[in-house]
Amino acid sequence: MNSQKLPDMFQTLIAEDNVVFRQSLREVLARRFPDMAIDEAADGEQAIHQGMARRHNLVFMDINMPGKNGLEVTRAIKDGDHEAVVCLVTNYDIQEYRDAADACGADHFIVKDEFTESLIVGLVQSVFDR
Repeated sequence: MNSQKLPDMFQTLIAEDNVVFRQSLREVLARRFPDMAIDEAADGEQAIHQGMARRHNLVFMDINMPGKNGLEVTRAIKDGDHEAVVCLVTNYDIQEYRDAADACGADHFIVKDEFTESLIVGLVQSVFDR
């Protein structure tokens, strides 16, 4: 797969308590977008800290995390930076989660079973093209 060039200072945050999923996503992003700066958070508190410390173009946010959940963190990040694109990620494709994601300002809702490299690349490219 080819790597793709992003603008300087393209910042991404991966907020996910599952280490394997978080590392896999990071590896895909780093391989396909070597110029991307990638921050990580393993729980809601770290995600808020990372989200407030730096402006992120793109945030992959797990809904269920220790501490503050991904919905609370998404709301906080979007309140501080309306331009950040937040993709809520979950194992459960249920309407209640989709409605909650909408209510907190998430831009995308992704079920982990549907998470593919082409989907990830497409999301990054759509944020870049904005």
